[in-house]
Amino acid sequence: MTALAVRNLDKSFGGLRVTSGVSLVVEPGERRLIIGPNGAGKTTLFNLITGELAPDRGSVALFGRDITRVPSRRRFHLGMARTYQIITLFPGETLLRNVTLALLGLSRLRWNPLARLARQEALLARARATLARVGLEPLADRPLRETSYGERRRVEIAMALAQNPRVLLLDEPFAGLSVEERRDVLQLVTGIPRDVTIVMIEHDMDVALDFAERITVLHFGEVVVEGTRGEVVAHPRTREIYLGD
Repeated sequence: MTALAVRNLDKSFGGLRVTSGVSLVVEPGERRLIIGPNGAGKTTLFNLITGELAPDRGSVALFGRDITRVPSRRRFHLGMARTYQIITLFPGETLLRNVTLALLGLSRLRWNPLARLARQEALLARARATLARVGLEPLADRPLRETSYGERRRVEIAMALAQNPRVLLLDEPFAGLSVEERRDVLQLVTGIPRDVTIVMIEHDMDVALDFAERITVLHFGEVVVEGTRGEVVAHPRTREIYLGD
């Protein structure tokens, strides 16, 4: 059974087709990299997979279950989590609070308006353990606005991991990071256990090549190359897109 199967996805905005017949099959535990220049349709593809956009045609299946018409909020309860190209966190809250809120989304406590998070010891313990997993537990009580950009990226990944995903979608997790921060985030991502399947979008092919086992190249909303690292790097279409050869 495949972890994620995308079949013939189409999406247009007005007369502009941004996704055209995209198919993608990702095996359990796989590390898949999706690359392509700006405007290739990478984030649109993620939005279709997570249900934040509805496709005009095609299907999405998660571990054999067709989720094409399943609302976005329910997909995350089925084992899907993602990060965003633009960080979406709460800057006025502490790191611990940010991760606790992510955990709350999967807890029955979210329906209890009288529940005080500060008193939910089990939930807070899980949040601290998740921060420790990404090397940020010592900063748990620091306001997010007082952290570095790289630390915020790690918080966002922690929030996704807190949801115990089976499929994790990472949208340009290295964007805006320094060389040192990129190394730290790459080490974090490569250390995620194999029971989590990872699909990563990246604009810069050189940054994430060490991560990828298979690579899909998107260009103008279409899959133009797919294969192993060696196959994709050597493919003339890849060279044409990235080097103008």
